[in-house]
Amino acid sequence: MKLIRGCLLAVVVFGCLANAQTGTKPQKPYQPPRPQPKPQESQRPQPPTKPQGPQRPRPPTKPQEPQRPRPPTKQQEPQRPRPHPKPQETQKPHPHPKPQEPLVPTPPDVLRCDVEANDRIPCGAPDITPLECDTINGCSDGRMCYYGKGVTLQCTKAGYFIVVVSKDATLPSIEMGPSYFYGGGDECQPVGATSTFLIYMFRVTACGTMPFDVPDGLLYENRMYSTYGIIDGKKGQITRDTTFDVVLQCQYIGSSTEALVIEVNTLPSPYPVAALGPIRVVIYLGSGQCTGKGCVEEDVAFNSYYSEIEYPITKVLRDPVYVEVALLERTDLNLVLTLGRCWATVGSNPHSYPQWDLLINGCPNHEDKYQTRLLSTSSLPYPGHCRRFIFWIQKMQSDSPPQRYPSKELIYIHCSTSVCIPTTFNNCEPICLHRKKREIAASAVKKPRRETIIVSSKAIEMRSA
Repeated sequence: MKLIRGCLLAVVVFGCLANAQTGTKPQKPYQPPRPQPKPQESQRPQPPTKPQGPQRPRPPTKPQEPQRPRPPTKQQEPQRPRPHPKPQETQKPHPHPKPQEPLVPTPPDVLRCDVEANDRIPCGAPDITPLECDTINGCSDGRMCYYGKGVTLQCTKAGYFIVVVSKDATLPSIEMGPSYFYGGGDECQPVGATSTFLIYMFRVTACGTMPFDVPDGLLYENRMYSTYGIIDGKKGQITRDTTFDVVLQCQYIGSSTEALVIEVNTLPSPYPVAALGPIRVVIYLGSGQCTGKGCVEEDVAFNSYYSEIEYPITKVLRDPVYVEVALLERTDLNLVLTLGRCWATVGSNPHSYPQWDLLINGCPNHEDKYQTRLLSTSSLPYPGHCRRFIFWIQKMQSDSPPQRYPSKELIYIHCSTSVCIPTTFNNCEPICLHRKKREIAASAVKKPRRETIIVSSKAIEMRSA
């Protein structure tokens, strides 16, 4: 039995082995199909395609976005000085020009047109409009056009200057006295006057007006000025007024006109004081002579002067002597050299006697038979700095005994001089009227000139034959 059991067991084992060899057991691979889905799951390496997602180096293209130097261009936008221009927008306001708007003489116009109703002088035609009034430099209150404060110039198509001067043209106010132009004459006097205005009207060719050629037209220019009024007080000279100086221009182009007032110097600096120290005056004797026919000796006498080595010069009776008294080293046109008394002496001492008058108070001595004659200096660069006159040697000889000169004698010419500043009431020119000898002597002796300089000539050798 044991043997049978053993055989049976062996048969069973053998049968199992046989089954294993025959492939009955291969049915187990059917179980692996289950893993097949798993391998399919392992096939899910297709998700590695997802890593292709990380492969998107296209996002690196996004890094190209940082490469976009265009953002730097955005940085260039900050570079746009346009942000600075925006500050220019702050500059835009030109707040500075706006303050200039008040500079457009709105306030000045208000002051210029602030004229009392009773003092207003009508300007322009009765039916003139405010715009037309402004065009001719007038002031308008909506009802009438009138002249304002200051100096108003109008140029008419008929060729006239109309100048209206207000006493308030300067501070302090102008003394309502005469004003001056380049030239003089009746036409240059005011045509109207009130307590506050002076009105002048004259042709553009009058009162010394100077014409100038300009493109397509003509320019007429004049100068209007006033001077200080000087009052002699107990302790000296004083002034209480002011002065002004303006250039007037009328320009005519075609049928149109333009008026221009140029202020030269509303308040000029004070006049220089003339003192003895810096004033230098000399006497020259003219030596020019005529060399051709038709020559006038007076015209050439001062073309040359005697030099130091030529003195004493020799003159005989009836020879003319040409005398020039000159102020040196000065260029101020406000200074005028004046002559008081000029006389001749035998000897170099101006105070020696006898003396013979040539000029008294700047005028010829009317008691002389051959009068000294004053000569013009208007052709000189500084005409006020020089005085000229001519006298003849024979005038110093008299019929009364004894004879004034021996046959040969040295004589000298002397002049008392001073410097004058022209004023409204004194132009510094001598007023030569025929007066009696007694009056002349009184004026020469009792009223000596202050701050005078006595200047003397070199010697003149006088011979009677």
